[in-house]
Amino acid sequence: MKTDAPQTTYLKNYKPYPYSIERLNLDFKIHDGYTLVKSRMEMKRVDSGDIYLYGEALELLSLRLDGDDVVDYIVDEAGLTIPAPVADSFVLEIETKIKPEKNTRLEGLYQSGGNYCTQCEAEGFRRITYFPDRPDVMSVYTVRVEADKKYSVLLSNGNLREQGEVDGGRHYAVWHDPFKKPCYLFALVAGDLTHIHDTFTTMSGREVDLYVYVRPGDENQCAHAMESLKKSMKWDEEVYGLEYDLDIFNIVAVSDFNMGAMENKSLNIFNTALVLAAPETATDSDFMRVESVIAHEYFHNWSGNRVTCRDWFQLSLKEGLTVFRDQEFSADIHSAPVQRIDDVSHLRRLQFVEDSSPLAHPIRPEEYIEINNFYTMTVYEKGAEVIRMFRTLMGAETYRKATDLYFSRHDGDAATCEDWIACMAEASGLDLEQFRLWYSQAGTPEVSFKGEYNEKTKSYNVLLKQSILDTAGQKGKKPMHIPVAIGLLGANGNDLIETQILHLKEAVQEFVIENVALPPIPSVLRGFSAPVKLKVDYTPEQLAFLMVHDSDGFNRWDAAQRYYTQVVHEVAGGGEVSDAFLSVYGDLLEAAAVQGADKALMARMLAIPDVVELGQSFKPIDPVEINKARDKILAAIKRTHRKALDDLYQGNSLSEVYAFNHIQCGRRSLRSVVLGLLTATNGTGCAKTAKTHYEAADNMTDRMAALNAVAANKNAEREDIFGDFYERFKSYPLVVDKWFSSQAMAVRSDIIDCLNKLKQHPDFNIKNPNRVRSLYAAFAMNNPVGFHAVDGSGYMFLRDGIIELNGINPQIAARLLTAFRSWRDYTPDRQEKMKAALEAILAIPNIAPDVFEIASKSLKG
Repeated sequence: MKTDAPQTTYLKNYKPYPYSIERLNLDFKIHDGYTLVKSRMEMKRVDSGDIYLYGEALELLSLRLDGDDVVDYIVDEAGLTIPAPVADSFVLEIETKIKPEKNTRLEGLYQSGGNYCTQCEAEGFRRITYFPDRPDVMSVYTVRVEADKKYSVLLSNGNLREQGEVDGGRHYAVWHDPFKKPCYLFALVAGDLTHIHDTFTTMSGREVDLYVYVRPGDENQCAHAMESLKKSMKWDEEVYGLEYDLDIFNIVAVSDFNMGAMENKSLNIFNTALVLAAPETATDSDFMRVESVIAHEYFHNWSGNRVTCRDWFQLSLKEGLTVFRDQEFSADIHSAPVQRIDDVSHLRRLQFVEDSSPLAHPIRPEEYIEINNFYTMTVYEKGAEVIRMFRTLMGAETYRKATDLYFSRHDGDAATCEDWIACMAEASGLDLEQFRLWYSQAGTPEVSFKGEYNEKTKSYNVLLKQSILDTAGQKGKKPMHIPVAIGLLGANGNDLIETQILHLKEAVQEFVIENVALPPIPSVLRGFSAPVKLKVDYTPEQLAFLMVHDSDGFNRWDAAQRYYTQVVHEVAGGGEVSDAFLSVYGDLLEAAAVQGADKALMARMLAIPDVVELGQSFKPIDPVEINKARDKILAAIKRTHRKALDDLYQGNSLSEVYAFNHIQCGRRSLRSVVLGLLTATNGTGCAKTAKTHYEAADNMTDRMAALNAVAANKNAEREDIFGDFYERFKSYPLVVDKWFSSQAMAVRSDIIDCLNKLKQHPDFNIKNPNRVRSLYAAFAMNNPVGFHAVDGSGYMFLRDGIIELNGINPQIAARLLTAFRSWRDYTPDRQEKMKAALEAILAIPNIAPDVFEIASKSLKG
């Protein structure tokens, strides 16, 4: 086991950098096999101290201070130290040599599909040149890029100043960004790319040129990305009053990318999976995700770029805020209840698990070992929920005043979470001192609700209690300020009161709601007004009532989830699927068939929670037994309601040309859920039904529904469908990713054999993050039955993949490792095997800091 543990970075140790960099000129000369980088930094002294510049995997060619060679310096594996210059202002020039073609970490400048691109967040810039690689060092950048003409496109941040040719069949481009930015927002692209072009006129009348760059042949899949960008620009103007500030905005799609996308100023670099979308190759979910992430990265132009982070501990300052902004954008242009359901489902499925694991941390942690491990569901999604609560506390109008204040006051700043909170408090007049605990306390609060109607006073008495379990390094936590939205329904389903916000601030607190005419059924935590686990002693009858009558779309769905979970527990405990449940489910099928029903909402209400979601309510977790109970319920639904399912399936077929809109997406979603029910038992008839669905499909949404429906089947139709799918789409890498994933997620007794065969497939490439995610992550995160097989084979498969990736791309290896984080929540035999896998990973020679941090914290917690 490694004993020299990597160094920990602490928030409490923050100190400003002793020098400012007023202007930075970068000159890149790209050659086959190597790239020369010259940097020219105009620096000023701010405080005393030596100049320390980070650098990794760099060959230092020259170092000059005010034109003279520097001879007194120290270079180590982490960076470069230069004694403090005498002058207060000076120019430091550095030339380095790097090898992007060998950069499998995909950080800094690297090659993807024959093209060159960068990824500098969080600490990739130090793999390009020696620099104070930290977000509070901001500068005005001018960048010259030179390369062979075979790389026809040369891009960087800002506006294009100059371009031309040089000797030797080469050319260059000069880009200038007038806005100060940290180095993590620097970007460069050089490649043989094609593009589509459009324009956008801002609210002040400026015309902005918009480009989406892709590899030749993919340009017919870019229209949706371009429209999403234009919608985002308009929405940000209308909702936040924020206008784009440059003459050009570029998006580039690359196939090798550790993250989803990157908001570099004016030059957003995306994983191809989040740009390319056409009905033949992308599902409705893909279209939605492209739209959402395009918006997210564009919104960063203000919430992240114009106002950036002082240090990486403030990451949720930009990411939580921007996730909230992209969620609201999607809610505004689609269905708000469905968007809320999807966002909360994602949060509960992944962030709640993180909060209850040894890796639990606040949205602003106090320490980290490897910054890449900081990009978590807690920082992003829980961070977004905290921003949402700010708006809930102060109302939409005051929230807008507060954000206006924040963006005007801190434009051009490297800000902190305290800066954000101060603007919220100043604009609203609220005392937010207790609310600040959301930034410092880890874990998911648990809120219990009890209500009692007083017939004499016509009032409803509410008792709320809150608690937060101890997490690693945090015990005895203080009560939080939790906004609990509540509605009261009468026997006829009407709202007896307008939704009220109860401000829970104590461990135990009582509330009285006046003027309640009749005994009500409470609808608690409407719209998921706070990221908490809610305990309410609903009877099955009350849940069934809320599923039908609640005016809050989210709570209708949530009532269904609670009801289904109760039924799974009953069946897992040895009970039978009750007639009462089947009757309620039949009522839902009837409601889904009604003309004008929100099909997307009904699709989500009819879907039985999967094993991952159900597992959170079991202690200890046995995914195999949970799956057996779930399968029994699905079979009973199919057996009892076959005709209604057939009718609903046929009634939601579409004869119109594919369109990405709420109505069509809802019908396809509902039909896919019903197809899953009709094929749940994996018999011969199921395989034939799936094959018929596949053959009739004219879009990727329907094809994937068929693929997933038959993936666990062992009839011949399964091989026919997967064989045809691969042959049709083998030239589309993103679709081949789907082909891998569907097989990796199949609940099959021979899943490990299938995975090993897929790993040997000619199209599998462990150096490509998308392909790794399509196999390893799809299996470990979305196939709990296979991953948690009693014999431990699933753990060993992932363990071996992580060990291999440690030396290739440790960032991706660390992400996969989080599948082991909750090992203590499972049955004792599984705990033993997962612990052994973690220990084997910790024993890797030359273990990467990314991997060490996750493995060691998972074992210690």
